[in-house]
Amino acid sequence: FDPLQHTRTPEGVERYKVEPYVVCADVYSVAPHVGRGGWTWYSGSAGWLYRAGLEWLLGFRLQGDTLRMEPCIPRAWKGFEIEYRHGSSRYAIAVENPHGTCRGVARVELDGASQSDPAAAIPLVDDGKDHRVRIVMGQLQ
Repeated sequence: FDPLQHTRTPEGVERYKVEPYVVCADVYSVAPHVGRGGWTWYSGSAGWLYRAGLEWLLGFRLQGDTLRMEPCIPRAWKGFEIEYRHGSSRYAIAVENPHGTCRGVARVELDGASQSDPAAAIPLVDDGKDHRVRIVMGQLQ
């Protein structure tokens, strides 16, 4: 069952009382907690929903010491940000969707340098530094 449906209204949020982005193990049916969620993050489905959103919606896919970003988002989204820690390094990833596309990566920058192939994997290094990744969605030119 879609956990977002439990939190469509302020009243629903007050009743459900747990994260709307997690499939919980229980939704109570006995007073005084009717409609309240419970045991979030304890069910296998919670982890799989998190992974599906991160990997298949936001397109964040780790492959060893590399990262591929292949977002597939609603056209109305202007972008999103992810902060990822790789060992002692921190990666601030900003995805921009200036043309309202659903998929496709037109440009990738790593620490301000444009990457020659937007489809190529982004190398991750454990150097204790902060890194910036900028992804611009759109069609390759």
